[in-house]
Amino acid sequence: MRRLLRQILGALLLAGLPVPAMAADAMTAPAYPETRRQDIVETIFGEKVADPYRWLEGDVRSDPEVADWVARENKVTHGYLNSLPERAWFEAKIASLLNFERYSIPVKAGKRYFYERNSGLQNQEQLFVRNGLKGKQRLLLDPNTWAADAATALDAWKPSPKGRYLLYSVQDGGSDWRRLEVLDVKTGQYLPDRIEWAKFTSLAWVGEEGFLYSRFPEPAEGRDFQALNYNQAVWFHRLGTPQSVDELVYATPGQPEQGHTAEVTWDGRWAVITSALGTDARYEIHIIDLAKRRTEGWYARPLVTGFDNAWNLIEGINGALWFTTNQDAPRFKVVAIGLDDPAPRWVEVVPELRETIDGAALVGNRLIVSYLKDAASRALIFNFAGNSIDEIQLNGLGTAAGFKGQPGDAETFFSFTSFNRPPGIYRMDLITNKTTPFALPALTFKPDDYAVEQRFYTSKDGTKVPMFVVRKASVAAAGKPVPTMLYGYGGFDIALTPGFSATRMAWLEAGGAFALANIRGGGEYGKEWHDAGRLANKQNVFDDFIAAGDYLKREGIASPHGLAIEGRSNGGLLMGAVTNQRPDLFDAVHAAVGVMDMLRFDRWTAGRYWVDDYGHPDREADFKVLRSYSPYHNIHGGTAYPAMLVTTADTDDRVVPGHSFKYAAALQAAELGPKPRLIRIETRAGHGSGKPTDKVIEEGADVLAFMARFTGLEVPKAPAP
Repeated sequence: MRRLLRQILGALLLAGLPVPAMAADAMTAPAYPETRRQDIVETIFGEKVADPYRWLEGDVRSDPEVADWVARENKVTHGYLNSLPERAWFEAKIASLLNFERYSIPVKAGKRYFYERNSGLQNQEQLFVRNGLKGKQRLLLDPNTWAADAATALDAWKPSPKGRYLLYSVQDGGSDWRRLEVLDVKTGQYLPDRIEWAKFTSLAWVGEEGFLYSRFPEPAEGRDFQALNYNQAVWFHRLGTPQSVDELVYATPGQPEQGHTAEVTWDGRWAVITSALGTDARYEIHIIDLAKRRTEGWYARPLVTGFDNAWNLIEGINGALWFTTNQDAPRFKVVAIGLDDPAPRWVEVVPELRETIDGAALVGNRLIVSYLKDAASRALIFNFAGNSIDEIQLNGLGTAAGFKGQPGDAETFFSFTSFNRPPGIYRMDLITNKTTPFALPALTFKPDDYAVEQRFYTSKDGTKVPMFVVRKASVAAAGKPVPTMLYGYGGFDIALTPGFSATRMAWLEAGGAFALANIRGGGEYGKEWHDAGRLANKQNVFDDFIAAGDYLKREGIASPHGLAIEGRSNGGLLMGAVTNQRPDLFDAVHAAVGVMDMLRFDRWTAGRYWVDDYGHPDREADFKVLRSYSPYHNIHGGTAYPAMLVTTADTDDRVVPGHSFKYAAALQAAELGPKPRLIRIETRAGHGSGKPTDKVIEEGADVLAFMARFTGLEVPKAPAP
């Protein structure tokens, strides 16, 4: 069938006849830059494996040949994308949809409230503080002034318990490395304290005297963006001292693969150290009694050992620690342990329900537990005995987040968002259970003009899989198929839930449909759903996504030649794998910052953690599974492929750009038909977090114009507002 499809497409092109979705001459790919091939063939477990583009694994910052290749590819790609007439409309529309005031969930410390705000099109969010809930807001941090290219961002932040200081992390150029700094909140003055080489860290104050953080040893010069991350440790920094005298709190030099993060309970009594081996939610927990630190030092005693289950700290109060765990409860339960008891024992507070617990918090005298019900949020209120009191009413299918606060507080804040609703921030009075808006965005569109529905479809093995479908209400009422964008991820126990994206909304405004498939490998239904899509079960992820595409076309949601697909990171891997397996099904593909070489992913930065989901390339059984779907190694020459746009960034140190470089080079070298196979390489954008607004708009316009061109989505003739 694939060969026949290629012959038909070739015949249509030669005849000058129109082909579905777009004119034949517009389907012709530009001339690709020449890419040097190496004669590298390795025998792995008896199989010969070629890797002709291994030289593209080099760091673009220090390898002139790789840098030259990047420049030549970008020149071709941007020349092509800038020629697309749809691009200008999408750029203006995305900017218009982003141009509204938005806030983060407030964090209370002492009498002060801290929160982020963006006035609309600022490249980075600013951080503000209020003295009292109704106090006048005051600007504390403005990351827009930190770098000329606006690529230096405020990452995490946490006020000290009394709100005197603000500890925050700085992200530069999208890198995963963080620099920690401290601000005096009252004066607005920066303290001299400065921490380097923090990564994958939490921020945990120990009273007002200092804080706990996690860092790795400083990498060798020039290896900061590629070296593997081992020997993470927890350190204590006392304010007013240099990093060189920081105290080592917890490390496992005999097990360098373990990672460690620290939290401190609200009452300041306990430091809780969570240790992990990889990305799978299997932890060990150690605790430090901070009340005894003067006599015992940083003595960490084990609380949970074995790396068998997930343990997520909720809070500590009255000598007890509260956790959510999936021990004997695949969809999680709430448990507590009284550490001051003569014989401490675990007590079940809230048993496992049908829905998966997504988070929990102790606020006031309540336990608020958020659940995922078929990938949408539900929030229940319990008393400390675990008795259900109330349910927080949410505005339809969406995602609620937050519900943080402190024991004894009479309030909590949360956000709610959906595909057609940007995040609104709400305050809940825990005495009356009344919810009032704290900050709601002023919109340029009407949410009710868009239909958000959830459907269930059947995968290859009979599994029912949920999928959200979003369209203009008028499009849904008409019942006619339209160009559709399908998004997926499927990995690492991560649940995809409804959320707002100005880029997606621009696609909807143009008349298209958007679908999000909650495929296996994610965390939508707990441990079982995750396990069903990892390691030897990874093919289920691809089958689920392919079945989603088939469903959208079969049910008349997507037009017959108008299905675009998109995925990022692990979702980029998904794009490469499903395109190799069903190139006939998809019409346009966007594979962003993807893991494309499944035989070498564990050789760089955080890649070694991913063996929990993918397996070990150096173990024969795992190798055979990885080899069977690795996007770089399974491109089928002689088959007609859809139009493909690969995107990455030269400073991505999560999924190093060499993955995308090698994959794009292999695509361009193969006989895959006339449609373009391009790579777009951003500068100083990393894996995605901290990306400036102007880069978000530019990339979104490029991607949507490309997808529209190959799915037949026609943008309105009038200029976008």
